[in-house]
Amino acid sequence: MDSPPVPAPAYQIGGQPWDRTMPDFPEAIAKAHAHHLRPRCLCKPGAPGAEMYVARLSDGFVIKRMPNTGWQHATDCTSYEPPADFSGLGPLVGSAIVENPVTGVTSLRLDFPMTKLPGRHMQPAAGSSSSSVASQGQRLGLRALLHYLWDQAELTHWKPGFAGRRNWATVRRHLLQAAENKTTHGQPLLASLYIPEVFSVEQRNAIQTRRQRLWARSAPRHGQPQPLLLMVAEVKEIAPARFGHKAVIKHLPDQAFALDDALYRRLGRCFECELSLWSTEPDLHLLMVATIRVDEAGTPCIVEMSLMLTTSQWLPVNDGWDRQLVEALVRQGRSFVKGLRYNMQGDQSLVCASLLDCGAKPCPLFIDHEHNLDTRLPADRSVLPPDSSGAAWRWNPVLSDMPALPRRQFNAQPSASPEPVEVE
Repeated sequence: MDSPPVPAPAYQIGGQPWDRTMPDFPEAIAKAHAHHLRPRCLCKPGAPGAEMYVARLSDGFVIKRMPNTGWQHATDCTSYEPPADFSGLGPLVGSAIVENPVTGVTSLRLDFPMTKLPGRHMQPAAGSSSSSVASQGQRLGLRALLHYLWDQAELTHWKPGFAGRRNWATVRRHLLQAAENKTTHGQPLLASLYIPEVFSVEQRNAIQTRRQRLWARSAPRHGQPQPLLLMVAEVKEIAPARFGHKAVIKHLPDQAFALDDALYRRLGRCFECELSLWSTEPDLHLLMVATIRVDEAGTPCIVEMSLMLTTSQWLPVNDGWDRQLVEALVRQGRSFVKGLRYNMQGDQSLVCASLLDCGAKPCPLFIDHEHNLDTRLPADRSVLPPDSSGAAWRWNPVLSDMPALPRRQFNAQPSASPEPVEVE
């Protein structure tokens, strides 16, 4: 049975109903922005509507969720997102991540430097997946920043209609859009963000020119702090080089990144699980987030880095069990949102994924591991939304095969675009 077409999101603006298919809709939200009106999303029939706000981007205006209100929308609404406490996002909202609905700007507090002081040696570091929450809870680490951008780009969302429609060009475009109106240290995040373009032989020179123009911003200047760049890219291989090791990036065939021995050893210690799984599973993508600097010769050098695995659909996974569950959800045509850890440690119980096709409320899916059998929450009510019935699905891979997934109560609806970005 085919799913019904997805209705256009309906809003109430200034007491009048609107939807995105109306020809005057762009003008209506522009006026709402000028008059500081708050649209309401009418995704739940009979409800007063979830309050939203209008933000201005480089190419126009968009309607966005009010901070931490995504769970108030219907689970089949394009603005729905699980509660922040379902993932590692919860402790960071309002502290490391401060969204201003008036200006539409989100300020991000980072726990790693974005400048290098003159004459100061920077010890290479590899961001650890077991970083302490106590020391990083109020700031975004490298991995947490990558998780945040992935969430904001809605690359954690999946519906059956997305199958075969995600590639690096899609991922890159939505990550760049997610970085708009985000600031770090008072500066636009986009100004220091480098994500490799899809490589094209015909466009090689133009691509190289744009890349070098961005990298020139990180060139050292005598007596001044050197700005660092933030790179998000897919790793092709990590291999021996003439001196030390190198990271080879996909879509960047003419430039490798040096890893000195100290950084290479730390990388193996911190990300042994990710590297081992990636080396044996050809369908997985390995994403790198790193701060880089350009030396006097114009060569980019990695300062600090972290890694993240994704499936072939670009859905993040932590380990083999995580991957098994996510791929089962995709294979069965389920609609869900993948949970991310941000700064949280691997032995802390968090929602692996939230099913959105089980009725009016999300169904959280948990994976218990052997090392946290005694510390897991019996019913996990501390991470369930206020309107949840308390239903949750659990799997302990050490003790049993994967149990049957909760039954679908309505068909997951296909989407007109893989990752909706005009409206959050």
